[in-house]
Amino acid sequence: MTRQRSYYRPEGIPPHGVFLRTEAVSADTEYLPHCHEWGQLLYVVSGVVVLRLAQERFWAPTHFAIWLPQGVEHACYNQRQATIRTINFDTRWYAELPETPCLLEVGPLFKAIQDDLFARDVLIPQDKPDLRLCRVLCDQMTLAPRQRNYLPGTDDRLLAPVLHALEQCPADNRTLAQWATEVYSTERTLSRRCQALLGMSFSEWRQRLRYLQALALLRQGMSVQSVALEVGYSASSAFIAMFRQQSGSTPEGYRTRP
Repeated sequence: MTRQRSYYRPEGIPPHGVFLRTEAVSADTEYLPHCHEWGQLLYVVSGVVVLRLAQERFWAPTHFAIWLPQGVEHACYNQRQATIRTINFDTRWYAELPETPCLLEVGPLFKAIQDDLFARDVLIPQDKPDLRLCRVLCDQMTLAPRQRNYLPGTDDRLLAPVLHALEQCPADNRTLAQWATEVYSTERTLSRRCQALLGMSFSEWRQRLRYLQALALLRQGMSVQSVALEVGYSASSAFIAMFRQQSGSTPEGYRTRP
């Protein structure tokens, strides 16, 4: 059963306008639509986070971050467990950051600084050294490569049914030509629409979908071989190669990470 939660403004927001939070989100938890009086960076420590902004779903896997400017209404539904950290800034801190939501590929310096702050439980930075570290976090966010969405969607009449079917069954190995037959189109037409509407090939989109599914299953304790089969790989080696390409680490390393 889905648990619905409302978001409440935290008490005691400091005058210098930066605070940090961490939260373990249970499976089947929904945060109702809300917006913030500050800019928020939502960093995914483990699992996958799915936000809904207007009519678009925003996917963020482990070690990516979603940037939400002040006043952007959003909701969140997590089918599986995830751990998130948020770094929240008032408008004085992020003048150079995007005015629209986006996905940030934050680098190792960002990760090291926020790991240090959370390890020391510095949720409201008070002294000058910690405030300077938060300034560096803002600088790193400004420099981070940006993506519109990790797993873009579309309401295109030909592509939408294909993408929806794959979300329901990521292990479906039908080729693009076979899917074209299902929707009374051609492989060439679907291929062009993938590039135009999703910004990537069909195979890349499906690979990203399988990676997101694998992250959740590995955190549930499933073996690498079982996860590989579950997301559509007949050989663990091919699955491991895909996972390393997407994350830079092995699935076993991710599965056993604290």
